[in-house]
Amino acid sequence: MTHIKGRQASKHTKKSPSRRTVGRTRLDAVRGTRGKHREPYKGTARSVLPTHHKGTSDFLSRGTDKKIRSRNDEMRQPSASYPMRINRYIALQGHSTRRGADELIEKGLVFLNRRPAKLGDIVQESDTVEVRRSGKLPTYTYIAFHKPAGVNTHPEITGEKDILTLLPKDLRQQKLFPLGRLDKDSEGLILLTNDGRVTDRLLNPIYNHEKTYEVKTKQPLRNNFKEKMEGGVNIEGYVTKPCTVQILGEKRFRVTLTEGKTHQIRRMVAALFNEVAALRRISVMNIRLNNLPSGGYRVIEGKEREEFLANLALT
Repeated sequence: MTHIKGRQASKHTKKSPSRRTVGRTRLDAVRGTRGKHREPYKGTARSVLPTHHKGTSDFLSRGTDKKIRSRNDEMRQPSASYPMRINRYIALQGHSTRRGADELIEKGLVFLNRRPAKLGDIVQESDTVEVRRSGKLPTYTYIAFHKPAGVNTHPEITGEKDILTLLPKDLRQQKLFPLGRLDKDSEGLILLTNDGRVTDRLLNPIYNHEKTYEVKTKQPLRNNFKEKMEGGVNIEGYVTKPCTVQILGEKRFRVTLTEGKTHQIRRMVAALFNEVAALRRISVMNIRLNNLPSGGYRVIEGKEREEFLANLALT
């Protein structure tokens, strides 16, 4: 028998179901959930997914079924709303991509409330998700790439040159993808990886990860340019988040953002009666462009990699 917390109807009053309730019942019947995943719960979803910190690789290599509680309370994704599909929940916890989670489910290695999970299962806040798997951890690659101006981050036209075509064959075979994008006319640092866990944690503005750009304008900067930029600029009804601006010259400035709207800097500058002549991204979090030549790349490793992943709560 299912118990639902909250306001209870009178024992003597039987209300006919609303059209909305009937619709939900039909939809749940199709999904095979019978509405059980739409009950209101109190509490916090518990995750016992194996974490990827020191000592985990030994645990995985032994193939033990021992439960390890993840840092779920610390890493709760504010953007994640319940209920959600189980593959998304696993991906948000940083232990696999959605596709990888589906593969684990198909292999019978994922359990929802102690029963084998199925593709499409829904996770509520009070649920417990568990993965029992053995074997080696996946090998991830992280690349710092200097995108030249005139090259697309993602090909918009079939056959058009994009940044992946500039990489050597051995890297292209690792199924790398860019984290975010840079305008075709812009240049500078862009990160490439085959680690799908990174995407939301890096790009979602709720985490306030900093990206820094150097910009050259066509007209001299106005006296109040820095103040206006830092306070937030209205671009087509959206007011940008506060940022940090450093004036470098009559037509040059450096700006650090914690969000990444489409063509954001160009639109902000245009809203302040100027125009961008050149734009270069020089850093993403702790990863810096430094003297990396245009079209060049380097593997992110050592302490730089450790700090990057630690800032994303992926250590």
